[in-house]
Amino acid sequence: MSTVAVSTRPRRRGAGIGLVAWLVGIVFFLPIAWMALTSFHSETDAAKNPPAFGAAFTLDGYREFFGSGGGASPWPSLINSAVASIGSTIVVLLLALPAAYALSIRPVKKWTDVLFFFLSTKMLPVVAGLLPIYLFAKNTGMLDNIWLLVILYTSMNLPIAVWMMQSFLAEVPVAVIEAARVDGARLPTILARVVAPIALPGIAATALICFIFSWNELLFARVLTGVVAETAPVFLTGFITSQGLFLAKVCAASLVISLPVLAAGFAAQDKLVQGLSLGAVK
Repeated sequence: MSTVAVSTRPRRRGAGIGLVAWLVGIVFFLPIAWMALTSFHSETDAAKNPPAFGAAFTLDGYREFFGSGGGASPWPSLINSAVASIGSTIVVLLLALPAAYALSIRPVKKWTDVLFFFLSTKMLPVVAGLLPIYLFAKNTGMLDNIWLLVILYTSMNLPIAVWMMQSFLAEVPVAVIEAARVDGARLPTILARVVAPIALPGIAATALICFIFSWNELLFARVLTGVVAETAPVFLTGFITSQGLFLAKVCAASLVISLPVLAAGFAAQDKLVQGLSLGAVK
């Protein structure tokens, strides 16, 4: 009897943890489901309180978002966000991989202090650096320039990318690197053909997180861009006007702008899970 009781306790505990996990997942999913449902309602039904669950579905919100009603087209803003996010992510990976290699596989002196310095740069409030960056962009003629956002997003995401990839690259077997070096491979070849394939899950996880941070960034894009380099989050804030908040249109726009991040996360979910757990256990 006691043996059976002891064996059933872990099962009950696992079932309880699983139930809590499902409940937490549902709580986090409900706002997204609510936004998606509201986006298919008319403005009249979306503004009702309490909500009209049985209201008829319509695509008017999406038509207005894509400019069929005479409004501005979202495509330039979406393209700007893609250029800034993808471009900065590629540059971050190119810079973070050799830096993480130096801090993990070939550690420099006091490498923990170096890592702390990288992380300490994220402790500065973004607002504190907004005015100097604005004055710099104004004096150099880079206001409303998408490449300024690429540089800013690269500098913002590089510390966290180096920190993450350092733990990932620490799991790469040194013997494999030594064997490649004995065969005459130079550092660029070792990074591209030996280290990168082994640490691919960690690189994918880092790339996805950098992409999400860049795609969702609003403050710098709002202050430093205007018409030419306007990004998708800035375009979304334009729906809040003096005429009021058009809830269905905003929900439709929010869902469309969130789709690239959701698609990237879904496509890289296997690599993301492997990467986030790669450096967890030594």
